[in-house]
Amino acid sequence: MLIHPRPFDHPDAVKLNDQVQLEYAARYGDGGDVTPLDPAMFMPPRGLYLLAYDEQERPVATGGWRTQDRNDEGYADGDAEIKRMFVIPEGRGRGLARRMLAALEEDARAAGRTRMVLETGDRQPEAIALYRSSGYTPCAKFGHYRTYDSSLCMAKPLRLP
Repeated sequence: MLIHPRPFDHPDAVKLNDQVQLEYAARYGDGGDVTPLDPAMFMPPRGLYLLAYDEQERPVATGGWRTQDRNDEGYADGDAEIKRMFVIPEGRGRGLARRMLAALEEDARAAGRTRMVLETGDRQPEAIALYRSSGYTPCAKFGHYRTYDSSLCMAKPLRLP
């Protein structure tokens, strides 16, 4: 697998975003994640968007982080927020999400961010297991879905090794 930085509005990113939205809609019975996102949010050094490609150069996984600081949605100064972590169904079970997550954490740490945060939902047990096994713990709710019962927020300090 090769991981490359790409703009959030790159055609391959749009393709995978459409797929993850369909999965969210199927799991939650709604229209998908409506968190407002702008491609500029993922531009270095204030964020990064990554796409992973298989040996045939097909996009198979995606993930990004964006800078967040203290605001009225519950973020704290120094936060980096994970967005759009997704692996296509046929690519699952091969460690792609774990590699993507590690690359995002490394980049956010290098950018001076002090805590990685994420919001997932209670109908995504695979994501919850990945994040827990990667050192994430529950934290105070933040972001667009902070008032939803199904929302689970997690955080991990980004300390230098």
